[in-house]
Amino acid sequence: MSDQPLVLGFETSCDETGIGLVRGSTLLSDALATSVAEHERFGGVVPEIASRAHLEAMVPTVHRALADAGVTLGDVDAVAVTAGPGLTGALLVGVAAAKAYALALDRPLYGVNHLAAHVAVDELEHGRLAEPSIAMLVSGGHSSLLLVPDLSQDVQPLGQTIDDAAGEAFDKVARVLGLPFPGGPYVDRAARDGDPASIAFPRGLTGQRDAPYDFSFSGLKTAVARWVEARERAGEPVPVPDVAAAFQEAVVDVLTAKAVRACRDHGVDHLVIGGGVAANSRLRALASERCAAAGIVLRTPSPRLCTDNGAMVAALGSRLVQAGVAPSDPSLGADSSMPIDVVSRAG
Repeated sequence: MSDQPLVLGFETSCDETGIGLVRGSTLLSDALATSVAEHERFGGVVPEIASRAHLEAMVPTVHRALADAGVTLGDVDAVAVTAGPGLTGALLVGVAAAKAYALALDRPLYGVNHLAAHVAVDELEHGRLAEPSIAMLVSGGHSSLLLVPDLSQDVQPLGQTIDDAAGEAFDKVARVLGLPFPGGPYVDRAARDGDPASIAFPRGLTGQRDAPYDFSFSGLKTAVARWVEARERAGEPVPVPDVAAAFQEAVVDVLTAKAVRACRDHGVDHLVIGGGVAANSRLRALASERCAAAGIVLRTPSPRLCTDNGAMVAALGSRLVQAGVAPSDPSLGADSSMPIDVVSRAG
């Protein structure tokens, strides 16, 4: 195996079938098939539909990734796959496919953590991650703060959501406002025409006695729903841009404040933000402003790499190969609740 391994990455934790090819730290291709349109009428991801969509999309997406990269399966040095966390059925499709390719090619297999992969993808654009760094991951299923002394083997949880994740709250508020699914991009767009100071929505878990690094967005979501219901009962129009802007500001205010606090408390001057919500324009702007004021180096992947994709899995797989981490056992299984401090599965 060369010093710059070519890693084939599989991502199927939710509703995106992502296949990525990374050589060393260079992204060669990132092919994606999504089933989001099939879930839209349900207002959320339906696990069985997602699993079936992965089955249908898997082989064509692998072929597309190989063609885009200008390589063949024989060129692949290692295979990486999201083993968890995520939807069990969806994960199983990806794990089964990755195991089949690894076995057929006689290549090592790495079952990796979805959350750690969201951190690793930033290295494809900004180079080696400073270690230690603080990572904040915000998506439909996760809102987490992590201390990352060594991305290949040591990721430590500092805090997480105790109820709705940030992305989940965006989806639910979008539904209340009559906006399409997935809600994040539509709330972001609507908020650009609104006044974030027009409505005083609550900031969860920000009291002196609250857990400093945990998140709670359920109360905020409920507050938005009750505010909208009160307007509708009174027969008054709902100012969607203002509600979207005020809600969004409440979310990103809490996220960025806690991330900066984690950096200060742990003496770390690098922050990386990943996950689907990291594509939010206001989150990126406020994080940049607050990090600059605190002397913290902020790293955020481009929006297209913030959402689930195969590139991030291949990136973490490449990091593991180069660090000499032992590959997973062929009996690798899916783990829907895989803890963040497990970067990769040995079996």
